[in-house]
Amino acid sequence: MGEERRISRRKFLKVSAATGALLTVQPKIGMNQWVNAAKQEDIKRIPTLCNGCTSRCGIIATIKNGRLIHIEGNKEHPTNNGRLCGRAYGAAMLAYHKDRLQGPMKRVGDEFVPISWEQAYKEIGAKLKEIITKYGPASVMYMHNPKEVGKFYGYRFMNAIGSNSIQTHHSVCYISRDVGLEHTIGATPNTDAANAKYMLFIGRSVGDGIKPSHLQGMMKGRDKKAKIVCVDPRHNATANIVDEWIPIKPGTDIALLLAIANTMIKNDWYDKAFIDQYAIGFEEFKKEIQTYTPEWAEKITTIPATKIVEIAKDLSAAKPHAFIDPSWKGAFGCNYLNSPETARMVGLVNAMLGNINQKGGIYFAVEPKLGKLDSAKHPAPEKPKVDHIDGSGVEGQYPLVPSSKGMPHRTPGLIDEGKVKAVFINHFNPVRNTPDRQYNIDGYKKAELIVVCDIWMSETAELAHYVLPEPTYLERTEIIEPLAGKTGAVTIRQQVIDKFHPNTKPFSEIITGIAKEMGLGQYFNFTIDELNEALLKPTGISYKELKEKGVIKTKEMVEFGKVPKLKTESGKVEFYSEAYKKAGFSPIPVWMPPKVEPKKGEFRLIWGKQNVHSHSSTANIPQLMQVTKDYNLERVWINTKKAKELGIKDGDFVIIENDLFKGKIRAKVTERIFPDAIFLPGGYGAFAKNLKISNGFGLCPNDFVKTGTDPISGNGLMMETAVTVRKDV
Repeated sequence: MGEERRISRRKFLKVSAATGALLTVQPKIGMNQWVNAAKQEDIKRIPTLCNGCTSRCGIIATIKNGRLIHIEGNKEHPTNNGRLCGRAYGAAMLAYHKDRLQGPMKRVGDEFVPISWEQAYKEIGAKLKEIITKYGPASVMYMHNPKEVGKFYGYRFMNAIGSNSIQTHHSVCYISRDVGLEHTIGATPNTDAANAKYMLFIGRSVGDGIKPSHLQGMMKGRDKKAKIVCVDPRHNATANIVDEWIPIKPGTDIALLLAIANTMIKNDWYDKAFIDQYAIGFEEFKKEIQTYTPEWAEKITTIPATKIVEIAKDLSAAKPHAFIDPSWKGAFGCNYLNSPETARMVGLVNAMLGNINQKGGIYFAVEPKLGKLDSAKHPAPEKPKVDHIDGSGVEGQYPLVPSSKGMPHRTPGLIDEGKVKAVFINHFNPVRNTPDRQYNIDGYKKAELIVVCDIWMSETAELAHYVLPEPTYLERTEIIEPLAGKTGAVTIRQQVIDKFHPNTKPFSEIITGIAKEMGLGQYFNFTIDELNEALLKPTGISYKELKEKGVIKTKEMVEFGKVPKLKTESGKVEFYSEAYKKAGFSPIPVWMPPKVEPKKGEFRLIWGKQNVHSHSSTANIPQLMQVTKDYNLERVWINTKKAKELGIKDGDFVIIENDLFKGKIRAKVTERIFPDAIFLPGGYGAFAKNLKISNGFGLCPNDFVKTGTDPISGNGLMMETAVTVRKDV
């Protein structure tokens, strides 16, 4: 029964019926009564941005007597065009969530006690100055989920103290994709799915990791009879709406791509004119991949050679109105030792289709150039010219890893080595969202100072010395964001309701307060409104108008049909990379197996998103967790044949185990998973005691993943994991 269950809109809304009670405290009012009453009430409709995931879709918040009563999509916002997913409706509950932090907290022994903001700023500032004096500024690490306000204020603060030790979540998300594509076609492109004739998704589930505009484009293309193929070890949510699902052995995607390229070259199906004009190193590449035939790839991927030829032929026949989706995490964002090479091949096969900046192909998004603060009034600190403490971008260590992204999964080890002494963490939960729980706990406990900025007491916050709570996204105004796409735009998250907990502060104020205590206030002598006015100035858009509309398009537009100079070293597509060669890696993509090969009786553990959750950030929202419970979404997927061999039936409790962790969970027995793999959804398995909704529910894949690092792109090897599964007795 569980195999075919689907979540209907009606069911989701029923599950979320508590919304009205929670937000309006009037659970018995009917719709007709509400409409009539609304005419007499103080009703405001304010545009802002969702925070249910990192897409930041445009929403319109309806406020009645100061309280949120409704959200809907902003039809003018290009990220979602008026549509919202379930996560958006769940996230709307956050402002009124009972588990929220209400004021700054300080660790005293094993407990946290409330303190004033003044005390927090003073003590944190003094401790940071002490650490910088004793160990140097590089010993202070800033970790965050990189959004505009965190980048601007966080980077400005780090520049002011002289540290380049900055990390984002990329190494456990999509760092390999970025590195691979940057060194082949110059950057990560978007796709023009609405005008495509053929789309190939490798490990990407647009229906799970939802960005509404991507899914909308895909559906428009499908309505125009585009063929859509999904290659994935799991029949994911996107596979429900494609023409064909092709299961593949996990971690072998690069073999498929090498064979596709081989077939295109052998049959002269590639765009020779494009390659001749816009690429370098193609002859060397052509010679290197001669042995990567479909028959060779079949033995590795389990995809029949005839099917590989068919994919190559169909892709080529539709060029340039065809693409291989560049994905996010997908099959090659951060998962395997070979992920950066897989990403390179995605870029190169797309180039062989001649689809760069072509309708129905891939394109490089445009965005407006924003302004800056007046440096005479608001001086900016210089960026320190020092190496990254974790080796990102450093010759002889991790030269191809962007220093602006870093590798957060390595930080506990750096603390243990004495290289990192203080960590400031903004809206990121590395203890739960990077590999190996105990490695994280043991490492972070050795830091001299940990400051966490979040809305609740996460697993990482539990290890902090100070926890500084922000208001939720509905209660704060942030800095203007440029939007990149076929056209440029600017958008803004703005406060729509008064703070439910008055003693919380936005990140911009928190950083400013600490900076002033450290004698760095001259770099933060402006308000967020003054900053936004300065950012908007070059666009000619007024701040008032943007706040009224929430999003406004700018003049930039993609020039389809015109191939721009690429951002590679050569300015062209690089089938042969001098940067890779200099770093000691193969200048041409070659076959590389995954690091881990499960033994007999073992499974490869793979994982991914679900369309009602965004990693661990939404699991503590009761309405969304109820959907999980109603539809058994936390269960581990295991192949029907393998389950039968192990005596496992659908719904049975099973034990998943390796030498790092052991956990118990119910099984989902299905044909929709590759036989030698099991699938666990990410986002569950919380162990923070104050996350009362999600604590102890489900398992987290990260607990089974050993800490390791891909030497090319710095990814965390998130699926290089073998486990055993047995029925619980």
